[in-house]
Amino acid sequence: MKDEFAFIQSLLPKKQYHRSLIKGIGDDAALFHHGDEYDTVVCVDTLVENIHFKRCTMLPAHIGYKALAVNLSDIAAMGGIPNYYLVSIAVPKKGWKDCEVKEIYDGMNELAERFKVDLIGGDTVSSNQELVITVTAIGTVAKGRRLFRQNSKSGDVVFVTDFLGASAAGLSLLLEHGMNYPYAKEQRELIEQHQKPNPQIKAGLLLVNMGVRAALNDISDGIASEANELAEASGKTIVLDYGKIPKHPALGSFSNKEIEDFVLYGGEDFQLIGTANKKNWDQIQSAFHEANIKITEIGYVKNGEPKVYLLKNHSPFILDKRGYNHFRKNE
Repeated sequence: MKDEFAFIQSLLPKKQYHRSLIKGIGDDAALFHHGDEYDTVVCVDTLVENIHFKRCTMLPAHIGYKALAVNLSDIAAMGGIPNYYLVSIAVPKKGWKDCEVKEIYDGMNELAERFKVDLIGGDTVSSNQELVITVTAIGTVAKGRRLFRQNSKSGDVVFVTDFLGASAAGLSLLLEHGMNYPYAKEQRELIEQHQKPNPQIKAGLLLVNMGVRAALNDISDGIASEANELAEASGKTIVLDYGKIPKHPALGSFSNKEIEDFVLYGGEDFQLIGTANKKNWDQIQSAFHEANIKITEIGYVKNGEPKVYLLKNHSPFILDKRGYNHFRKNE
């Protein structure tokens, strides 16, 4: 397998068996009819030891916390409310103590308590090598209000929540120095963003409750990759202004080149990138300000080929779909 995304495209079903299915493969989560007022949203993510995390960068509780967080972030990108989750975990026969595995579940429970999400089942098996944890999250979204990637229209504002680049920067520090290094306050902030990301459930719900048309994607693989997914899904051109992208304030000790890589390609910020009708932008900004959620305009959508252009020093260039890809060399 050479390319994760090409492989997923090759799996697209040629037919659909259930009329209740609204959206299958191709967005942050699947969606199907649930009742008169809500639809059901379901997503699943897997974390593999030494691929998604290392023992030198995350404590067991961090692993559990993040395993649930990445799923809740997908539900946020659909404008949904998380309700339940299931956990399948494959534990190596050597190297992991029972108490450490319990701490993984403690980490999940910390986040579950915050968002009132119930653990309803799963599976526990052994593994010959690395630890593997798979979480399936189930939630609801108001009928007719789902925030699909394909919702982008020409003239839309492109926006992001909060700051970008922190998680990738935090990981770089952990890989260089480990967890026991005497980090400065700003460095600890970056590490916290990597180990315990904050799913933007409230931001997604805010857009849904406002009733505005919007497209959303969560930033798991880097803004370059996620913006391209929005462009491809909607068949539009997206233009981003690098100068407007909010970089995390604690990135000051890194070089400009490092910051650019963290912000554009680093991923795992688990913020939201989205588009919305220009005429609703003032209303959206006011609502987010009142809710104390940072939101920043970083570009616009126009008719054209499904590509992303980045403006830097007033010069545009194509922003390739680079970011984390499991089956391709990640630059």
